[in-house]
Amino acid sequence: MRSRAVFIAVFAAAAISTSAAAQTSEFIYPTTFRAEEVATNGTTIHVRIGGSGPAVILLHGYGETGDMWAPLAAELMKDHTVIAPDLRGMGLSAVATEGFTKKNEAEDVAGVLDKLHVEQADVVGHDIGNMVAFAFAESHPDRTTRLVMMDAPVPGVGPWDEILKTPILWHFHFGGPDMERLVAGRERIYLDRFWNDFSADPAHFSEEARNHYAELYAKPGRMHAGFSQFAAFDQDAIDNRAFVAKGRLQMPVLAIGGDHSFGDTMAFIMRFAADDVHQVVIANSGHWLIEEQPAPTIAAIRTFLQNKVASEALPETRLTVAQVDALAKKQGGAGTSGLNGVQTTVLSGDPNAPGPYTIEIRVPAHTRIAAHTHRDNRTALVVSGEWHFGYGEKAAEEKTATLGPGGFYTEPAGIAHFAFTGDAPSVVYISGQGPTDTQYVSAADDPAKK
Repeated sequence: MRSRAVFIAVFAAAAISTSAAAQTSEFIYPTTFRAEEVATNGTTIHVRIGGSGPAVILLHGYGETGDMWAPLAAELMKDHTVIAPDLRGMGLSAVATEGFTKKNEAEDVAGVLDKLHVEQADVVGHDIGNMVAFAFAESHPDRTTRLVMMDAPVPGVGPWDEILKTPILWHFHFGGPDMERLVAGRERIYLDRFWNDFSADPAHFSEEARNHYAELYAKPGRMHAGFSQFAAFDQDAIDNRAFVAKGRLQMPVLAIGGDHSFGDTMAFIMRFAADDVHQVVIANSGHWLIEEQPAPTIAAIRTFLQNKVASEALPETRLTVAQVDALAKKQGGAGTSGLNGVQTTVLSGDPNAPGPYTIEIRVPAHTRIAAHTHRDNRTALVVSGEWHFGYGEKAAEEKTATLGPGGFYTEPAGIAHFAFTGDAPSVVYISGQGPTDTQYVSAADDPAKK
């Protein structure tokens, strides 16, 4: 476990979580999404809905609204029905003055799903949304297929009492009529302190993002609703301890933390309440994972959610060189560069489907593969030739390492990389966890768009 100081300081960030979107477009959902006002549990919840397939509901934190999920929603809508509400009293949901225990807000979520005729859903939460997600999973385990918990602890679970002892968490008790009067008209000042102090790099929070959320929180009743989220923590802790005492969560749980923030402490906490906890630590990120490091964060979530469908048993396979040579070969395919002349052979599994796969690529001499990413984590082995491989968003020979036969490298999910061949062709074996894809950093480099 990380030092007490690290995880306590990071959770202070959970108090004011905002979208660190680099551009205003980060807030804009695809045009195929629709908005609905859903009356449920004594309030009205503003909900964004789009895509098709198994349902996933995205729960935001304090200092932000459901707008913060736009980049993730655009990705998940390809094969999920995405539901992104504004929490009770926040964003564009109806003004509310009570009902802010996370146990009660979990019933807001259940009511939204009922009105949309959704029986089960994957549940993703960040910051305060984490706490609502946890309460929903505990209250409705039969409706929660998978749970993603992002960079904030849970009241009453694990080292919660230790977290409360530090003075840095003064904002937990900052609320009430006088405090609301102090903040009124100064919302941007109040929010800036957290956006700056709890990110790996404050520059990730653009002026557009800061203005966007400060304007939303300046609307009548919004700061009151936000402060009320924290005022409910004591009751939340009581409720959560009672939940855990009745039994541990059995659905798969993904615990994500930023390496400059909660890190692996997120998984440490969740193991006090759940049996099947998976851990991801996002490099070069503070508390605001989607905003600071969207690509690897989205890749981690997508990979976890896609693997909810159990893959078939891995078949026993032994192939001689001659048998590999005899397998069908094609140009391009899932998880490949798509370049003319690059031949792809599927050796095992299916790169288009959930589960492990291995492909062989045969790359002609003097081939340049521009910077691109894949949604899954992949490992690769050079079989023959001379393979020049590097990481970065712009292909450059000086950034490559030269790998000969037997050379090994990794392609982390969402991390841009590139490759060249020299005077001889190369053969490379690549293994990953499907479904995979290829996204070029620059659309101009994508062979499919030329």
